[in-house]
Amino acid sequence: MDYGHALEFGAFITPTNSQPQAPVALAQLSEQLGFDLVTFQDHPYQPAFLDTWTLLSYTAAATSTIRLAPNVLNLPLRPPAVLARAATSLDLLSGGRFELGLGAGGFWDAIEAMGGGRLTPGQSLEALEEAIDLIRGIWNPDERTPLPSGEYYPLSGAKRGPAPAHEIPIWTGALKPRMLRLTGRKADGWLPSLGYIQPMEINSHQERIDDAARGVGRNPAEVRRLLNVPYGIEPKRLAELALVHGFSTFIVVTDEPSALAQFAQETAPMVRELVETERVRLGTAEPGRSSRALAARRDGISYDELPASLRGKAIEPGDFAYRAVRSTYMRGGAPGIVLRPEDTAGVQDAVAFARAHPDLPLGIRSGGHGVSGRSTNDGGIVIDLAGLREIEILDEQRRLVRVGPGARWQEVARALEPHGWAITSGDYGGVGVGGLATAGGIGFLGREHGLTIDQLVAAEVVLADGTLVRASEDENPDLFWAVRGAGANVGIVVSFEFEATPTGNVAWVQLAFDASDAASLLQRYADATDNAPRDTTLFLVAGTTRAATTPVARLYGVIDSDDASVIIERLQPFLAIAPLLNQSVQLGSYADVISNAPDTSHDGRGEPGFRSGLLNELDPETASVAAELVLSGSTPWFQLRPVGGAIADIPEQATAYAHRRARYSVTAVGRSASFDGLWKRLEERFDGLYLSFESRTGPDIVARAFPPATLERLQALKEKYDPDGLFRDNFPVR
Repeated sequence: MDYGHALEFGAFITPTNSQPQAPVALAQLSEQLGFDLVTFQDHPYQPAFLDTWTLLSYTAAATSTIRLAPNVLNLPLRPPAVLARAATSLDLLSGGRFELGLGAGGFWDAIEAMGGGRLTPGQSLEALEEAIDLIRGIWNPDERTPLPSGEYYPLSGAKRGPAPAHEIPIWTGALKPRMLRLTGRKADGWLPSLGYIQPMEINSHQERIDDAARGVGRNPAEVRRLLNVPYGIEPKRLAELALVHGFSTFIVVTDEPSALAQFAQETAPMVRELVETERVRLGTAEPGRSSRALAARRDGISYDELPASLRGKAIEPGDFAYRAVRSTYMRGGAPGIVLRPEDTAGVQDAVAFARAHPDLPLGIRSGGHGVSGRSTNDGGIVIDLAGLREIEILDEQRRLVRVGPGARWQEVARALEPHGWAITSGDYGGVGVGGLATAGGIGFLGREHGLTIDQLVAAEVVLADGTLVRASEDENPDLFWAVRGAGANVGIVVSFEFEATPTGNVAWVQLAFDASDAASLLQRYADATDNAPRDTTLFLVAGTTRAATTPVARLYGVIDSDDASVIIERLQPFLAIAPLLNQSVQLGSYADVISNAPDTSHDGRGEPGFRSGLLNELDPETASVAAELVLSGSTPWFQLRPVGGAIADIPEQATAYAHRRARYSVTAVGRSASFDGLWKRLEERFDGLYLSFESRTGPDIVARAFPPATLERLQALKEKYDPDGLFRDNFPVR
């Protein structure tokens, strides 16, 4: 029985301590020779051996690509709860290169001599099964139930997590019938040694594993068959073991460098050729997804019809990587599939796949940070553009830069820093370029250089019918108009071209104030902002909880100058808005300011409760209403962003973002009747809202975001570019 797994080859190295660097050097040689895997036996009671776990860790640091595994780990002397976290740590530190082989124990006198408890064969089997469940439970932090506490490994309140970098397979070194059946039920691989199996036993061993796998609803092919083999074994024999007996990973037992080289350079290629030739003749298929992954698929999605360009990277609910892509920064999600195209053609294929599923929700994601959370959904399709993250200088003289939608703004800032350029880009470096650059972009350089969309000179867009078009003032100008403020409605931008602005070192300002007299503070902040030169953009954030004592307001932002006298002059009006509690002013590049996001996956939960509005003026009455909200204890986050200055220089009809007269963007978070009532009073004073800071949906929200004439024009363009409403889940204009 050939299960169709891709062939892999590994090395079995003795962890001798007489020359402690020798096993490490052999592992490095194995990597250079192209082996897939290096393994070390584990006998903690053997004084002539290095400790296997220490050796694995040391070797991981001394190599960069080869995978590492114990062959196999002595479970009775390795507590599984600690082992699970140690495995996660090594996997994270090595970039996902650790695999776990487990043994139930065999040399019980030696184990007992080292302090391990003696177990009968039946007990050791039960302990191994318990350990596998426990280890997998710790690796699954998303599960909310308590960890399993068993007879052999009782727990008392232990926590789950963290998750490893990849789905670590668990292999067992099994030979007896009950162990083989456990392998079929629970393990990801079977790892025996050829010298311990009689030739006539191989098929019966495989049948026991297969029968046990089928008995719990698994496909037998989910269990990879690995085999420790002696050096000198003939390639034809290895090919027979693969094609007839189902083994697909062969680990050669030798400590001789020349033997490793001969096996890698001669034996392995011959085995590959023999096996691949026969597989092509027979039409042997790869094993495909596990039964668990198939069971997690959502209704209504034609998974098997996914275009070839997307298959290798798409993530389904049953995949290990799903936990990292299901949610956004603010919103929990459970999409049916996350498509991850790597180029424009892949995006076109993803759009075609979405078009074939017109009844499913469709989220378009660049960075996943957007507070609206619309780049995830429940049971639908997400097109994740993280793979399109190139940053390219097109023209030094014009400061013309091409940026992919999946790039994050801190990456863009760092790429432009050596040139002394910047593109205004919000206040958080983890935001993806695509979402912000099609919605507006209210950032720290906004009053001086305008919105992010005001620096956009062209875009390449995949339309709903899959067509790729270029949009600029000269090419498809109506589409270019729509992209700048309502881009999520008309297509997927796969490439942006920006004209960056010269930007040297800036002052990064952080101020904290006593906000007890919030109305006065807000009014004075508005006066200082309205009178400040355009090179000064400071955001205000405040909010209280019922447990707070002294309410605090914070100002943070940029003064575009590295002249100390200019910075001090700009700050003076702001320092007087309320009693000052703390202050910090630092000089650095714009990239230093915006590089403030960790490179971690998003894990939002529930539905965000963000509200947005735009104010043409922050007069005393409005400040009073806003202050009541700030001090109510119903919102932990109330923010004002100045949107005047250069933003207002652009005519309202020039872009789909039309609220150019607004002077402040207002954002608040809250979920209570008290918050809703206070927000409604403030909302009556708004003239529009900014969709990127709004989590509510519906036609009334869209109508507030776009003035009537703008909305009418957008609706006409929607009919032209997306008549069937494919892009309808992120604030559609109709």
